[in-house]
Amino acid sequence: MTIQELFRDKFNELMVQDGSLAAELRKRQDEYEKISINPDQLTKYVDLRWEVDKEYKTRIRIRKQKNIEISFEDNIWTLFAKLGFSLLNKDRRLSIPYNDNFTAGQQVDVLAIDDESILIVECRSCLGDPQKGDFKETIGEIGGKKDGIIKSLKQLFPNSKHKIKFILATKNYYLTESDLGLLQKYEILHFDEETLEYYQDLSKHLGLAARYQLLGNIFSGQIIPEIENKIPAILGKMGGHTYYSFSIEPERLLKIAYVLHRNKANKKLMPTYQRLIKKSRLISIQHFIENKGFFPNSLVINIETEKSLHFERANTQVDSSISKIGILHLPKTYRSAYVIDGQHRLYGYANSEYRQTNTIPVVAFINLNRTEQVRLFMQINENQKAVPKNLRNTLNADLLWNSSDLEERIKAIKLQVAQDLGEDIDSPLYDKIIIGENTKTNQRCITIDSVKTALDRSNFFGVINKNTIRKEGSFFVGDSESTYWKLLPFLKEAFRYFQENLKDEWKIGEGNDGILTINAGIISLIRIFSDVIDHLTAERKINAKSEITEKIIEESKFYFDPILAFYKNLTTEERLDLRKSYGDAGRAKYWRKLQQVIAQSRQDFNPEGLLKYWEDEAKQYNEDSFKMIRDIETSLKENFKEKLEDHYGPNWFKKGVPPQVQDSSVLMANQKNRELEDNEKEYDHWDCINIIDYRRIAVFGSNWKDIFDKVYTKPGEEKINGGKDEKTKWMQKLERIRNQNFHSYSVKKDEFEFLCEIHEWLLEKD
Repeated sequence: MTIQELFRDKFNELMVQDGSLAAELRKRQDEYEKISINPDQLTKYVDLRWEVDKEYKTRIRIRKQKNIEISFEDNIWTLFAKLGFSLLNKDRRLSIPYNDNFTAGQQVDVLAIDDESILIVECRSCLGDPQKGDFKETIGEIGGKKDGIIKSLKQLFPNSKHKIKFILATKNYYLTESDLGLLQKYEILHFDEETLEYYQDLSKHLGLAARYQLLGNIFSGQIIPEIENKIPAILGKMGGHTYYSFSIEPERLLKIAYVLHRNKANKKLMPTYQRLIKKSRLISIQHFIENKGFFPNSLVINIETEKSLHFERANTQVDSSISKIGILHLPKTYRSAYVIDGQHRLYGYANSEYRQTNTIPVVAFINLNRTEQVRLFMQINENQKAVPKNLRNTLNADLLWNSSDLEERIKAIKLQVAQDLGEDIDSPLYDKIIIGENTKTNQRCITIDSVKTALDRSNFFGVINKNTIRKEGSFFVGDSESTYWKLLPFLKEAFRYFQENLKDEWKIGEGNDGILTINAGIISLIRIFSDVIDHLTAERKINAKSEITEKIIEESKFYFDPILAFYKNLTTEERLDLRKSYGDAGRAKYWRKLQQVIAQSRQDFNPEGLLKYWEDEAKQYNEDSFKMIRDIETSLKENFKEKLEDHYGPNWFKKGVPPQVQDSSVLMANQKNRELEDNEKEYDHWDCINIIDYRRIAVFGSNWKDIFDKVYTKPGEEKINGGKDEKTKWMQKLERIRNQNFHSYSVKKDEFEFLCEIHEWLLEKD
């Protein structure tokens, strides 16, 4: 027996198919590993954390929770089994030779084979929060052995035309740019958990038919063997586009069809526009079909083809008609027909006995660009009122992706970046941004609008005016796709630097007075990222448009570090001030504070407007505060005199004002009047009463109870303990602010808010 024959026998021994698949599938779907042992072995296994599952007369079945690696591999194996791959490996013992003499082999985690394709999957998974993977060695090893493995597989199936694809499947890992570059170099696909979850969900809804969507993604543009592609059709014109109208068996269309579901599995095909198929609707359609129901309205598809479709016109035509009849040659390739409308009707046939014997009407456009597809989808569904508001908003953003208007294209990039920062597992803001109809929580509390606002106010894109770039931005490289893939990785890595160095603060969100992963915090960080990039660009240390992300981040860390130190050493007052960064003014102040923190440690960092902002900010409340204090003093002067006169009559000053206040006011009036030559301008002693004197008057004798209590007790303080002393403390605070030198003193925000409260309360009484 030759080595090749020995390998073939060993291979067959390590594979499961047909009748054995069901039992193996049950085993793989179980969350536990299970084995049968003799009773006298039980103690040894219990020490290894096994537990009794079932006891028999002479044996005991024990079980143990699968570890993350085995569980992940089993999930992938299960997915391919449910997608109709009929030949799969039994376990990890499978090894495929990669050299000519069959002496060296590559261990394979999952091998899935059907009539058309072979998938070789390498699995990597870990517990805990998503972490950066380092798969350079793994990818290089697979890439180097790839040709040899393919050669061995072709020897196993010499008469087949299998398409072979290698996949790196990961869970709780995100890949570096260098790893992604290696995958591309060796033509290895990457499936993360979100991609796998998409196909698992699709499998639940579509059953075996979901395999077409998977194969369409994996083998896009490759030939489908032995598919019959000729179909009777009518050629027509509509809306400036060529289209074909025909009827086709659902099974034939399923093989070349693809649905652009809005999911991470289709991220690189942006813009996408379809919602995931609803299982309940699919089942009802299938039942309807099997009860001899039918849909007279046409599916709408777009056929993508590099070459012109071959259309054989029939010999007999109607001369007066624009339309022509003939035989259309459909593409014989995966993912060549995109379903714009009618995915439920098409897939309703997928598991039906009528998929080969019924035909469905189709209107097929040719080479509509993606934006036109989205627009057509929306027009169809808007009329049916089938698109929810959230989806319409997202679709409208996608419509702008390839817009001829530059401002619209940039808006689309910003919205997509904002969404992906919240949805990508490798993003530090994963599940911290409220996407679609997700509910707000303490941790998921950042809005897409806030992220977009920050991007609007950054210099990543530059200044656009009348569809031209008036001022070039740091990351904008012309087209949407390139700019998106340049900016998004930078933002992720910049946020990651803060996440890794402020782990506890990063997790808080809005809870426990969090100040970092809230709207104001994220807006400010994005704007800081832009400021730092602008500074590094001006200093000629980087060119963000051409440098790799790692280099940009390394240069940026020097300017990020002072902010890290600031967050780690916040005082209670500083934390509270950041926490209360409400509205545009508050968020601007938060951002300017971070700029100031960098500038205080890095003397070369002096962004435009920073110095002037703090000069203005320092006294921004002064002018209004002075006006309010003047109004309040005027009010007190008039009201106190009026109420004292009403209560005491002509001798109100002698009876109602404390002696020390009388003496000090008379003395001050005399001092001021000595300096005046015009007697008509002389000061009265009542003109020389200050705010603290009004408090002394209010609490003098029985004045508070008889005259001032009901009028000068602040609303809400009517029942506080401490009587008139506590109820007049607001006058003490007012006096302290009044006595500041407004030329050098900066009124604080809380002082300004206090003055606003007192001003509104007292002047409403007048």
